[in-house]
Amino acid sequence: MDIAEDLHQKKIALMEALRRDRLPWWNIWRDIADYYIPKRYVWLMSETERSRYLTKSGTILDATGTTAGRVLAAGMMNGITSPSRPWFKLRLAGFGDDLDLAARQWLDEVERRMLLVMAQSNFYNALAIMYLDLVFFGTAGMLIYEDYESVIRCYNAALGEYYLGQSDRQQVNIFAREFKQKVRQLVEWFGLENCSEQVKNEWNRGGAARETDISVTHLIEPNIQNERLVPRNFAYRELYWETSAPKGRILRAKGYAELPGVFPRWELTGNDSYGTSPGMDALGDVIQLQHETKRKGQSLDYMVRPPVVMDIQLQHRPSALLPGGQTFVAGVNNAGAKPVYQITPPINELTLDIREVQGRIREIFNNDLFKMISQLETVRTATEIDARREEKLIQLGPVLERFENEALDPAINRIFGVMDRANLLPEAPPSIANAHLEIQYVSILAAAQSAVGVIPTERFLQLIGNVSPLYPQATTIPDFEELLRDYARDIGVKAKGLNTREASAALQEEQRNAETMDKMTAAAQPTAESAKLLSETDVGGGANALQQLLGG
Repeated sequence: MDIAEDLHQKKIALMEALRRDRLPWWNIWRDIADYYIPKRYVWLMSETERSRYLTKSGTILDATGTTAGRVLAAGMMNGITSPSRPWFKLRLAGFGDDLDLAARQWLDEVERRMLLVMAQSNFYNALAIMYLDLVFFGTAGMLIYEDYESVIRCYNAALGEYYLGQSDRQQVNIFAREFKQKVRQLVEWFGLENCSEQVKNEWNRGGAARETDISVTHLIEPNIQNERLVPRNFAYRELYWETSAPKGRILRAKGYAELPGVFPRWELTGNDSYGTSPGMDALGDVIQLQHETKRKGQSLDYMVRPPVVMDIQLQHRPSALLPGGQTFVAGVNNAGAKPVYQITPPINELTLDIREVQGRIREIFNNDLFKMISQLETVRTATEIDARREEKLIQLGPVLERFENEALDPAINRIFGVMDRANLLPEAPPSIANAHLEIQYVSILAAAQSAVGVIPTERFLQLIGNVSPLYPQATTIPDFEELLRDYARDIGVKAKGLNTREASAALQEEQRNAETMDKMTAAAQPTAESAKLLSETDVGGGANALQQLLGG
């Protein structure tokens, strides 16, 4: 399709501005790729560097950093969005626990269908890669599109080929990238009629020409109304164009009700669009580890295969002063060979320092936390979490909260919107018409964080229990029902497991009535027993006299 040339030029200028904003991050990303996952992020290099680098073994001699990062990513995957257990619940804003049966059943069914769509698509596979990017690079991206076969289809954007921009609220609302597609893929995706003359010519030539790489620019941004590229009812729009195509010629413009992707950052500094990460924090230690590992290996080589000097008569071709090397000189006494020099490297001290560096790397990647988290699946109260777990969970709290806000909330909203438009959700009951949905996370990590948060409640109730024998009026201070309801919510008790406030009030009224009847019965019991005793007492005359007369 065609758009105004000046508007297209604005989009090209936006790409250039995003490129400049990303430029300072390029070198640190290169180092992270080199020392953690070199084979995976070769697109952070030029094409010439890439072709040379693929034949090398990389810079990793000790894979502790790579392993530690993968443990953290896997721990977050299992602790936050485990495919094997529900990790979120839906609730209705303003309703609290006061929902009728139909509303509860509707929420449960929506959750079930959404989890089913996630499981049957590639959502969890893409999430695993996103966690890995987040841990090492501090920034990750995942596009979520509608799909005919699996409802949704997720694509991991490759770090180094995309750019991000954020709003005044520091939320990512611009995603752009430059990538390559084959002529054949472009025609299949956008249609031959929408492609440039170059692509049409290559397509018509056929054969190998259809495998020619074409550079494509992709931009997702808020739908600014005065540009009128897509209808105004869409919140976001997506543009594709061939990078070298004439200005004003684009491949496609499409609108979206939600941002069709999630772009979490580990930790932000100032107004940066890209995040920092544990991989950046541990990079110095990882580089030191490679250096020490190399020196330890060289020291062992010098000890096991030291360089020697040999009589010239023993050989005609000298080697070098390397481990195992041979240097031939004239005049060596008693024709033979001897070491050039003796070395005694501090292997034990070097080994201990390497272990210390490895420990620092694992600590930066929170590996000790996730070894403990594997034991938290049965945690239901804060008393089951020791002081060390509390400290570690609190440290990870801001990261978890940011990930929920920047990744999980928009992903769930996006999937819900896709399913709703495809009529894959049950019809909502009239009692909750036009209600706003809220998300509650019930994963292992979220439950553990909530359990840590209820410690003040536990301490307060414990204080009330200790003080009440001395000061009985203390029991009138807390609102026990509200405290217990909040406590149940924070440790992950399902709402359907609690009575509504109305039902609870009715049960309390029945209990009070039963207690009143018990008291009345207890009070009446002595009166009845007294009457019985009185009836059996011989007082003379009266009934007793009459009985004697009749008997007589």
